Parts: sequence; structure tokens; C-alpha cells
Amino acid sequence: MKIRWMLLAIALAAGMTALAAVSMRSAGNDRLAATGAGDEARGGVTQQAAGCPVKEKPANLQFTLQDMYGRDVKLSDYRGKVVLLNFWATWCGPCLAEIPGFVDLQAKYKKQGFEVLGVSVSDAREQLPPFAQEYKINYPLLVGQNHDDLLDAYGATTAIPVSVIIGRNGAICDHHMGIVDLEQVEREIKALL
Repeated sequence: MKIRWMLLAIALAAGMTALAAVSMRSAGNDRLAATGAGDEARGGVTQQAAGCPVKEKPANLQFTLQDMYGRDVKLSDYRGKVVLLNFWATWCGPCLAEIPGFVDLQAKYKKQGFEVLGVSVSDAREQLPPFAQEYKINYPLLVGQNHDDLLDAYGATTAIPVSVIIGRNGAICDHHMGIVDLEQVEREIKALL
């Protein structure tokens, strides 16, 4: 139980840090757009038409996880879609706060090729169906328990929530540690659709 409280404290601290970073990032992007210095100020990285920087790191999609019903799900099956890969747990307060927004994003953009995938980092498979029903989750919940390699690959080993946005080409376009700014995430998703 102490570990869960420590992880919750870490997640809250990460959330506050992430919110500050998002505010600074947003202000910086507004300033860059106003001056017309966007690509040069970002290190010369040019933007693709799909909204994801050309030189972004490819996502490791070679993982197969079970969903909450025990079916195998390959991350590689989602190539060609815009994916929000969210690492979370049922006991994580900031994670729970994000769920209604993710439910809305899934409903709003699924038909355009968008998918939210929730990866529970520590919950047993059997815990997920009643939780999904209670929170009216409309996106796949995957079991990340005992998949430290997956957590390492996406930077979700030290704190949760972590949300990774993957473009249609399989590149990691954005990485958010802590609770997300849903308006920012929606802008990022729309730029990729």
C-alpha cells in the first residue's frame, strides 16, 4: 500500500510538472508561430503534412498484450491509425481524472482513424471489465502487468499516467508525462488525422 501512495505522489508531482511544461511549450509555440521561426527554432525539424515531425522516433509496436477479456492484441495491428497509448492504473487518481476525456476523444475521432489504447500497468486482467463498465470506457483496455519491456519502451516506468501519441506512420509524435491537457492533446490528434 505504501508503494501505491508513493507512486500516486510521484504521479501528482509529474502531473504538476507536465502542466507547467505544457504551458511553457504552448507559450513558446505561440511565440514561434508569431515570428515565423517555427522550424528553425525546433532544431531544423520540418513538419510532415500529417503534423508529426519527420525525424521522430519510431514507436516499438512489436508487443502483444492481452485485453481485458484475455484476447491477444498486437500493437502493430494499429499501424495506419493515430493512437493515444495511455499507461495508467485503477488506483491512480490523475489517471482516473483523464478517463472521461479519453472516452470523449475516442467517440469523437474513432471514425477518422483514431484509437485510444489504455495499458493498465499493475492491475490484473480480472479487475478491468467491471472498472471499464463503471467508467463507461469505450476503448480497449490492455494488461501491462509484468510487461516491463513495454513500460521501458514508452517511458512509463517511473510514474503514471503517461500518454504517447503515435502517428499513422508509427512514429512517436508526442509524449506526455502526468495528467494531460486535453485541449492540447486534441489539437495534436487533429493535426495527425
